[in-house]
Formats: sequence, C-alpha cells, structure tokens
Amino acid sequence: MISNIFFGIITLSIVVATCALVHALIEVRGAVKAAKDFIKTTEDILYPTLEELRKSLKSMRNVTDNATAITEDVKTFSVSVREAGKDIMHVSKVVNSVVSTPFFCVSGLRAGIKAAIGVILKSVISKKAKA
Repeated sequence: MISNIFFGIITLSIVVATCALVHALIEVRGAVKAAKDFIKTTEDILYPTLEELRKSLKSMRNVTDNATAITEDVKTFSVSVREAGKDIMHVSKVVNSVVSTPFFCVSGLRAGIKAAIGVILKSVISKKAKA
C-alpha cells in the first residue's frame, strides 16, 4: 500500500513536471518568436538607415576626393603664380636696366656737352679779353 502511495506521488510529480516543462517550452517558443519579430522589425528599421549611411559615406568620400583634387589644383596654381612673379621681377629688372642705362648715358652726354661748351666759351671769352 505504501508503495502504491509512493508510486502515485511519483507519478503525480512526473505529470506536474511534464506539464510545467510543456508550459515552459510554450513560453520559450513564444519568447523566441517575439525575439525573431523584434529582430525582423529592428532590421527593417535599420536597413534604410544603414543604406542612407552608406550613401552618405560614399558622398563624403567623393567630397574628400574632390577636395584633394582642388588642393592639388591650388598648389599647381600657386606654383604658377610664384613663377609668374619671378618672371615679372626679371622683366622689371631688365626693363629698369634698359631704361636707366640710356638715361645715365644721356645725362653723362649732356653734362659732357655742357662742360665742353663752358670750356669753349671761357676760351673764346678769354681770347677776346686778351685781344
């Protein structure tokens, strides 16, 4: 008799444990389905954002590539302006030397002619004074 009671308690415990396990599995199944739905919803929400982020990064890469090209163009332009400045300075020196050389020659010639005329006039005046 005790063994029948003991056997009944064990059977009842197994039935309760089985029901609890079935209930737990149903809850786990529901939780897994809810997690899948959450992941799907999150994926659906994040996909357009990630796609937009990818496009933004691609655009940013294009902008930086263009900025690099513009920087190179500015460097090239700067070198050209520097070379043009050097050429202008060289031309200015040449023009200055061309302009100043005849000026000094003309000034020297003028001073020489003035001195010669002065000497000739003094010579003529002193000959008239002696005569």
